[in-house]
Amino acid sequence: MAKKSHRKVILIGGIATAIMFGFSFAMVPLYSLLCKAVGVNTSVNGGVLSADQAKKLAAAGVDVSRTVTVQFVAVNHNGMPWDFYPRMKSMKVHPGENKKIDYFAKNTTNKKMTVQAIPSMTPVTALNHFHKIECFCFNQQTLDARESRDMALVFNIDKDLPKDIQVITLAYTLFDATPKEETRKG
Repeated sequence: MAKKSHRKVILIGGIATAIMFGFSFAMVPLYSLLCKAVGVNTSVNGGVLSADQAKKLAAAGVDVSRTVTVQFVAVNHNGMPWDFYPRMKSMKVHPGENKKIDYFAKNTTNKKMTVQAIPSMTPVTALNHFHKIECFCFNQQTLDARESRDMALVFNIDKDLPKDIQVITLAYTLFDATPKEETRKG
């Protein structure tokens, strides 16, 4: 009787472990789908502006009477072994102007890795007014062992941003998205 009980516990524990392991690999794409479905952490067309939308933003002009501080934060998920940080901690932006910032990334391991950066923003009411024109977060990034690079973010804050918002914090969390076959090679 005791052996049957142990087998059942081992079987349930093994299944739970397999499910949790699978979920960890599915977390980044599931998060992206969820954000798109509920309209969180996205901008126009998931952050990508069409040529017409970019022209409309440029034609709207720059509001030099206002300045918004944009703070940049970078975090590695679950102790991921990469160096990852913005080249600037914050910048002043006039609504309507395009701005660029670089994030530095270095794969500090001895194996090729692929990552995905997932954005979040506060205050949430700024989401619909913050437009990413170009962003490293649109695609997964792959770096060879010990390779490093600067990754660009070009953005625009539209002039309809509520007047009470004077500071926006944009945070990126870097997740390991290395395909299983690459993980086995390392």
